[in-house]
Amino acid sequence: MNLINHLSIKSKLIIMLLIVSTSCVLVVSYLGYRSGKINLTNRVFNQLTSIRASKAYQIKSYLQNIRNHTETLSEDPAIITAIQEFTQGYNELQTSSISPKMDLKINEYYQEEFLTRLSKMEEGTPILESYTPKGIPSRYLQYHYIAGNPYEVGKKQLLNNANDGSEYSKVHSRYHRIFRNIIEKFGYYDMFLIDPQGTIVYTVFKETDFTSNLQQGAYKNSNLGKLNSIVQNSKEKDYSEIIDFEPYEPSYNAPAIFIAAPIYDRSQFLGVLAFQLPVNEINNVMTGNRQWKQDGLGESGETYLVGRDFLMRSVSRFLIEDPVAYKNILKSLGTQDSTINRIEKYNTSILEQTVRTIGVEKALSGKEGTEIIRDYRDIPVLSSYAPLDLKGLDWVILSEIDLAEAYAPIYSFKNQIIISGTVLMVIVTLIAMGLAYLFVKPINLLIANARKIAQGELDEIISITTKDEFAELAISFNDMVRSLRTQTNLVQEKNQENEQLLLSIFPASIAKRLKRGEKNIAEDVSNVAVLFSDLTGFSKLSESLTAYEIVSILNDLVSSFDEAAERYSMDKIKTIGDSYLAVCGLSIPYLDHDKRAIDFALEMIAIVKRFNHQRNFELNISVGINSGDVVAGIVGRNKFIYDVWGDTINFASTLRSACPPGFILVSSEVKRRLQDIYEFEPLTEDFNNGKTKLNAWQLKNPL
Repeated sequence: MNLINHLSIKSKLIIMLLIVSTSCVLVVSYLGYRSGKINLTNRVFNQLTSIRASKAYQIKSYLQNIRNHTETLSEDPAIITAIQEFTQGYNELQTSSISPKMDLKINEYYQEEFLTRLSKMEEGTPILESYTPKGIPSRYLQYHYIAGNPYEVGKKQLLNNANDGSEYSKVHSRYHRIFRNIIEKFGYYDMFLIDPQGTIVYTVFKETDFTSNLQQGAYKNSNLGKLNSIVQNSKEKDYSEIIDFEPYEPSYNAPAIFIAAPIYDRSQFLGVLAFQLPVNEINNVMTGNRQWKQDGLGESGETYLVGRDFLMRSVSRFLIEDPVAYKNILKSLGTQDSTINRIEKYNTSILEQTVRTIGVEKALSGKEGTEIIRDYRDIPVLSSYAPLDLKGLDWVILSEIDLAEAYAPIYSFKNQIIISGTVLMVIVTLIAMGLAYLFVKPINLLIANARKIAQGELDEIISITTKDEFAELAISFNDMVRSLRTQTNLVQEKNQENEQLLLSIFPASIAKRLKRGEKNIAEDVSNVAVLFSDLTGFSKLSESLTAYEIVSILNDLVSSFDEAAERYSMDKIKTIGDSYLAVCGLSIPYLDHDKRAIDFALEMIAIVKRFNHQRNFELNISVGINSGDVVAGIVGRNKFIYDVWGDTINFASTLRSACPPGFILVSSEVKRRLQDIYEFEPLTEDFNNGKTKLNAWQLKNPL
């Protein structure tokens, strides 16, 4: 206390200021760091949950579409007739003769091709007699369509007719091209027709399961064999069943998943239609076609599936991006060498990577939530988990991102707080010394701050506790500062509002020119892509809706189009009723402007289709795309708009008018530039309506 009493007023003032400022800095810094960490955690969890829900919807929709397609095909008259004819053709081969040469050829194929590759993928030595076909029809068909097939392994499906004169081959030549097109266009791995006795009388790819019997043959214990038994025993119509991944020997023990439906001719059970689903399609859904960053998962985030056995049902991101690093992580965790070898051989973590984490356990117990846990790499992650409601599949879904990446902003903020706090303490010390000095020389303070005001610094407020003339002057000075600050803030707010208004109406480059005072703005722009679209069916829809409902629906569609336009760097020019005009390359030149326009058009068609599906509408869209030069500028004086015109715009409008609903018409220039990327076909006479033929091309199979 005596020491304090002996300090000068200047020293006391400095000490008080330092104590107060230091306390404030510490408290504010702690509260800011804690609040920032909580808010960041919640934001990341919300983002992960959103991604997880989106992926769950996509995988459900994908599998439901496959289920619907399988059930529909099982009732198709062509499938019904095909299984009858294939079964009859197979049975007629019971009396065929099998030469020793044919059996030798079959054995050579199994020994030199199938069993050799199978033994490389798995430990142990497969026994030849356990896999070779036993029945006469099976040996006959495996010789002609597998062992004696002139096409190499992996292309056996290209043989349409063995030309052996059998009734089976005649049936095969009639249906094989059709069924091969089905699996190619719908993305299936293989298609199977199975008779009531469990014999696979037809497959597309002609692997070793072709003609095998799923009730007593080599593959009776496979998941396809189990699925066939379930479907045959169900005795149900309008029914399909899916079975989980298991290693499948005909595919060299790679993970395989199947779906099947019974085939009936009225009340007569004819057999089973089955499909082997493509693993890559499930992986593409879960990885977003390997676009993790675009999905918002950064450098370390991923979404994946896990089954009841705690094994992955989709591929790990880290195996895809860096197999060597992934292998090293597995070794460091003590994973068995045999497991690591299988992952390397099959290049997949499906049915190999164990994921026994807290999130998986809770999801398998039916819980949904978010948590900070350690993942299958034993690395801390933010995890969002939930069970998947999939008939026939007991799976869960997780979206995760490394804690280090998720918290990188808050760690950076923490370092900034430490640095800023240190700098601030130095500044506060200097300010305290300066204020103490100025306390005894108020006139100098007023002069110094008056100069700062003249320079535009309006943050300085004078605090004088005395009641003399300097106090009155300080009060007047502070009132002036506050008035200037208020007026300055108002001016800044108005300027910001005006700037935002300009940016919402015009491209950024045009808005800058308007701010500089330019009035007559017009420019020639070369090498742009123009997209013109029309919604069809909207006028008919509007007849049954109120004006409010019509505007609301159109607004939802246009908003979706606008969001897509931003993603593809398309400048929206205007909408006229249900027409939409956008240009790529107007504000910023792009070398791939025409490709961006087509990708945007495909997205618009997908949006309309999704909109129809969600709201049960029958809308469609016609799109015309042209490439070339345009004139752009401001039109009007009191009420002005930004517009584009020229032959390029006119021809795009003509293409839109000629385009059939649900398709995309492009000019010859666009077709020439993109014909190596997309497939185009000439516009037919039907769509030219007998008028002068348009020099236009139609994008083949837009969606």
